[in-house]
Amino acid sequence: MEDHESHNPNDIAMEINEMLEKAEPLFKDKCCIYRVPHEIRSSNADAYTPRVVSIGPFHRGDQKLLKMEDQKRIFCRKLIERSETNLESLVTCVQELEPEVRSSYSDEIKLGVDDHVRVIFVDCCFILELLLRFHFNGCIALFPWLDEYIRWDLLLLENQLPFFVFEKIYNLAFATTLNGDTDHPSFLTLILRFYEFDNDNDHDWDSARIAHFTDLLRTFHLKQSRSTHSRKDKTLPFIKSAIQLHEAGVKFKVNKSSRCILDLQFSGHTLEIPKIQLDDETEIRLRNMVALEQCHYPDKSYITDYTLVLDWLINTHKDVDFLVDRGIIINWLGDSKAVAKLFNGLEKNIILETSNAEYFRICKDLNDFCKHPWNRKVATLRRDYCNTPWKTVASVAGIALLIFTIIQTVCSILQVVQGSSK
Repeated sequence: MEDHESHNPNDIAMEINEMLEKAEPLFKDKCCIYRVPHEIRSSNADAYTPRVVSIGPFHRGDQKLLKMEDQKRIFCRKLIERSETNLESLVTCVQELEPEVRSSYSDEIKLGVDDHVRVIFVDCCFILELLLRFHFNGCIALFPWLDEYIRWDLLLLENQLPFFVFEKIYNLAFATTLNGDTDHPSFLTLILRFYEFDNDNDHDWDSARIAHFTDLLRTFHLKQSRSTHSRKDKTLPFIKSAIQLHEAGVKFKVNKSSRCILDLQFSGHTLEIPKIQLDDETEIRLRNMVALEQCHYPDKSYITDYTLVLDWLINTHKDVDFLVDRGIIINWLGDSKAVAKLFNGLEKNIILETSNAEYFRICKDLNDFCKHPWNRKVATLRRDYCNTPWKTVASVAGIALLIFTIIQTVCSILQVVQGSSK
């Protein structure tokens, strides 16, 4: 038999204690940039993966993104040439920020400090030069398709740098010319206008509360919305699809009083939904905002609530066609089945424990409306007899004729009764 060497319990206890002391939490307090959880990513990995440019450490070294590295360095050099300060001062700024930047990522950064500083510096200056070119020239001036893909890539959750890094470098680089629209606007204004998020309300934004560009996108929708103020400690009650609701008597109408996609309204028997323009970018934006909420805002998941309601309303391509006919969906994807697949996939492997209080009321009211038998009967009559102008005229004429016949019959009976009584 093999002899097992006995260890002093105190030595083992010390080793265990040392091991426990070295353990670090899953996410640091300042963490705001996350790897999309595998369960969520698996439903459509392309929606979370940059197509042309890598920003930050997560996708650095991806073979298909290496072609943009030289272009990033060219833009970085141009930014330094524009700058009012020198390269050394800008690098020193990044070096001071490096520990805080490192703490912003959910995964351990394998890069050493110097390599990480280089990545942060080049990526940040590349984006600043890109934004300034758009600000002064109205375009990025590469290729139209490439410019568009870069726009999309900069909104991906895994492809982010913290917002504060951009502001620090930008404010240092243009310290004497940050005087509104005449020379260099604030960095916040610069990025808001790049994504057409300004809406003449730049002053209402607080850049200190914005984590990164994905967070900026989410904040834009929430700031516009009238229905994102309170939460309910319950999940949303399930509702029927758009066609089923229509058959139960619910009318669908475009909400023209709000430009925010989140502002759903239901009163009387009319559900108002803001216009939804669907294109190739729609799924990318929605998925990355939902992923951010799952990781960073689990108790304030307003975008996720919205996608859940749309997932229920859009069950098949017939629901899509119905909403297109009502002017609620503008389908630039072309294929109604693709739209249904888009919304049906957004909520896969998503966890919700609270809900938008206004959406909760809307869903409950819709369910109560559908349960009322009178509403369904009225809807059936309207569908069967009044769904076209000619049917409406014919139905009214038929009812009028029936009433006239009944009156005539009653009058005839009365005449007979009166005659027999004489």
